Amino acid sequence: MTQTENTAVSFTGAVKTYGEVRAVDGLDLDIGRGETVALLGRNGAGKSTTIGLLLGLYEPDAGTVELFGAAPERSVRAGRVGAMLQDARPVPRATVGELVTFLASRYPAPMPVARALELAGIADLAGRRVNRLSGGQVQRVRFALALAGDPALLVLDEPTAALDVEARHAFWDSMRAYARRGHTVLFSTHYLEEADAHADRIVIIDRGRITAEGTGEELRRAAGGNLVSLDLAGRDPEGLALLPGVRSVQIDGDRARLRTDDSDATVVALAELGAIRGLEVTPASLDDAFLELTSAPKGRSHRSHDPEVV
Repeated sequence: MTQTENTAVSFTGAVKTYGEVRAVDGLDLDIGRGETVALLGRNGAGKSTTIGLLLGLYEPDAGTVELFGAAPERSVRAGRVGAMLQDARPVPRATVGELVTFLASRYPAPMPVARALELAGIADLAGRRVNRLSGGQVQRVRFALALAGDPALLVLDEPTAALDVEARHAFWDSMRAYARRGHTVLFSTHYLEEADAHADRIVIIDRGRITAEGTGEELRRAAGGNLVSLDLAGRDPEGLALLPGVRSVQIDGDRARLRTDDSDATVVALAELGAIRGLEVTPASLDDAFLELTSAPKGRSHRSHDPEVV
């Protein structure tokens, strides 16, 4: 296969504006066939608009969006795309089985209804009306509907919202089983640990642009590999950002958190400044990396009440 034939999703310079707001601002993104990608971003970062462009719900104002080398609406009509959206509302008075069966009949090569219900973990709910379901059960119905056409590309917008811990684990088991069959999966989530655990690649969007992408480990390294924390004990924090290896400083009360590329050099420099109290050195988490890559610019010191810190 050529590179194009190996690509499921392709954004090239995609732009979408709402008045003066550029919700998507020159987005370039390729997702390979069979790849599982997590889309992360703060509220208002452009995730939902990106997904809308991908599904053909919006037209880009500039640039292009393609699915399997064709316009999104063409791939959607061909049944190659399944989507699970946050605001989708299943028909309330239909039973779960009727709803999934009806939707599956609209596709040229659907997944067997029993299989879709099983993967979504709702085989025992087939005869129950949708308006008698809990919020978490309705979420799993949305997943079954997204699977109904046996799509090559599955798009999941906050798929585990409203699910309890056990249901979330069951959902990801099902998603991984689906992805192992060679399907492409793109999902957005606010649960960073889910992105770290279940995505081949994480893409972080901020202000309509990609600010970073890679595995969870690569993003942690990009944001600064370790955190050095210490009690200030009344000491002026001025100058901490200039210590060796330090990329940013966060002050929370009398506690300083230094994000550093070289924790050994940072600790040695701190020791040379005088007594160190309450010293801790820990690896940066994906949450730490996310905050670093979507808020404070490199080298900037900020306090925990900074409105840019999410």
